[in-house]
Amino acid sequence: MPVYRIPKHEHAFPHPELAEPDGLLGVGGDLAPARLLLAYANGIFPWYSEGQPILWFSPDPRFVLFPDRFRVPRSLKKIVRRGDFEIRLDTAFTDVIAECRKAWRPGQAGTWITQDMLDAYSTLHTLGFAHSCEAWQDGELVGGLYGVAIGDLFAGESMFAKRPDASKVAFVWLVEQLRTWGYRLIDSQVHTAHLERFGAEHISRRRYLTLVHELVKADRAVGPWQFDAGFSPGV
Repeated sequence: MPVYRIPKHEHAFPHPELAEPDGLLGVGGDLAPARLLLAYANGIFPWYSEGQPILWFSPDPRFVLFPDRFRVPRSLKKIVRRGDFEIRLDTAFTDVIAECRKAWRPGQAGTWITQDMLDAYSTLHTLGFAHSCEAWQDGELVGGLYGVAIGDLFAGESMFAKRPDASKVAFVWLVEQLRTWGYRLIDSQVHTAHLERFGAEHISRRRYLTLVHELVKADRAVGPWQFDAGFSPGV
């Protein structure tokens, strides 16, 4: 199949089913907020490295977590209950994405979070569509993750940890709050053993697209997040 050139002058994508076997759908375009939101609403996301053009992907299968199937390993439950970290929402979004950008990952040279990506998702955060969940300890940001929320879909992007289990605890808090709010799907894009332990699973792209087209229609307020008063994960 051909790799499609995404025009800069209009916010449009080819159908995700036209992607290459590795998920690559198109090249080009820009990271304008309207284009990014259109991409996520159609099962597409940008993923490229410094020095490359913008690459757009829609893999098959898709790795996702259904919040009602979320499971927390017993050892992690003990750590969550211990309360070593203060967990916050949307108090340091740019710092979280900057730390994710610096995080070393096995088998990965460099980072796919370019400066343009950092700027684009920071703009989405300002507009109320991108969110961070942060782990703090002794006043220091020590872990967290960020992603994009549209309707009842949360698309996770990246996470980092400077202290053992910091990002995992933040993830537990976030998923449990999303489940309480009625979010129905968390997108992880591609497989990770880390999220598989929490119950994430592969589904076909076709099923993913069917779900997403319905989920993004949910009417939700846009803006900064905060945990419900008195909320704590029930683990």
